[in-house]
This record gives sequence, structure tokens and C-alpha cells, in this order.
Amino acid sequence: MGAITTATFTVNARTCKVDLSKPLDISMPLKSGNDNPHAWYIDNPSIVPVVIGDWEGSVQQGASTNFNNIYFNPHAHGTHTECVGHITEDFYSINECLQNFFFLAELISITPEKKGDDLVITKQKLQAQLTTRPEAVVIRTLPNLTSKRTQKYSHTNPPYLTENAAIYLREMGVQHLLVDMPSVDREDDGGTLLAHKAFWNVLGNIRKEATITEFVYVPNQIKDGLYLLNLQIASFHNDATPSKPTLYKIK
Repeated sequence: MGAITTATFTVNARTCKVDLSKPLDISMPLKSGNDNPHAWYIDNPSIVPVVIGDWEGSVQQGASTNFNNIYFNPHAHGTHTECVGHITEDFYSINECLQNFFFLAELISITPEKKGDDLVITKQKLQAQLTTRPEAVVIRTLPNLTSKRTQKYSHTNPPYLTENAAIYLREMGVQHLLVDMPSVDREDDGGTLLAHKAFWNVLGNIRKEATITEFVYVPNQIKDGLYLLNLQIASFHNDATPSKPTLYKIK
């Protein structure tokens, strides 16, 4: 039996035909060392062989297998998906909050607006770009440079969403927000986390099923529009996990 290359999905009462042989990966791989996007003032991730006495878990060093430890922070070192447990006293696990993995998504490109010393994504910017009411929104910021793949964001005050922008997305029913920035909030906001709190509605009926994915990278050849999103996560019992969001063109 041959491989399945096409499939038909119904998402939000919309029938979507996609070619599964042509995934558009918008995640960034985690590497050992400095060749990663980086934020929040912590050291580089590392992938190193286990050492037990004289034994080192590396085939190059004579072992029968490669046997590595991986040290990283999901929020700081690359593409990750987080749930409301990121900002609540009560514990919520992304592995329990995210139970479905396919969504109708709209990819939009936005040039953040200058506001004092900041660059912000406003409600008006979103209104001007969104053409539907999708379950998921993917925001690509402009200019979209390949240097985003290795950008060091600590102490740079990257672009972020205003509180009203996050409220707008929540009120239009967006469940999954994906951005190519290290955070939807200002790097140094005194801990207010206005966009996170607004999107998850932490002061009301908390949206436990909603997710925020940060540090995606959407290549320029992927055009704005509607896609089928497969939001793949690792099964971490934690507020956040490395993830591999993948888009599929809708026929």
C-alpha cells in the first residue's frame, strides 16, 4: 500500500483538501550552542553526550550508541507552544490543555507600528489584515529577515502585541496564536503581561484550551492566506513545550 499523500479535513464546517506530501514547516530546530534564536538572558542550549566514569555516550568516542543529554529552556531557545499555565499560580500543562491538533489558520504579515521606543502590533493592524475568523492566526512581522533564525533578543525590546490586539483576537474566537517574536508582550513590562492575560482571559472564564506559540519563522515564499495548521507538540508535563507547527496549502 502506498503512502497517503492527500487528505480531506473538515475544519470549522469548512472542507479542506491538502497535499500531505508538501508540509510547510514554520518551526525552528533546536541546536546545541549559539546557532539558535535566543531570549530571556540565559545561556545557550546544549546537546552533549552523557559521561559515566570513563564512558562517553558518543559513537565517535567508541560507544555503541549516541546517548545525549539536552539542556534548554522552551521559552528562550526556539519554537514553543504554551498554555495559560505560563502565567497562573495554578498548574496547567500544555500536554493536557491542547487536545486537538488541526486547525484552520490564517497567515498574515504585519509591519509593527512605532509607539515611542516600541514597535507594536495593534488591533487596527490586525483588522486591516485578517480576512476571516479562523481558529488560528499566524503573524509574520516585517521585515522578515532570515537573521530571525539566530537573533539574540535579550535587551533588544522586540515587537509585541498591545492588550487591545489580544482582546480583539480573543473576542473574534481565535484559539491559537502563533508569532515570530519571543513573546506577545513587551520584553520588560514590569510583569504585567497584558497580552498574555487578555488572550487567555485570566480575569474571566480562563481559556484553558487556547495556546500561544512563539518563535516561529515563516519563510517569505509562504504567502499570506488560509492554511491547515498542524500544531505538533512534545508531550511535556509543563506550561510550555518545544513544538513543530506545520502549514498545509488548502486546495
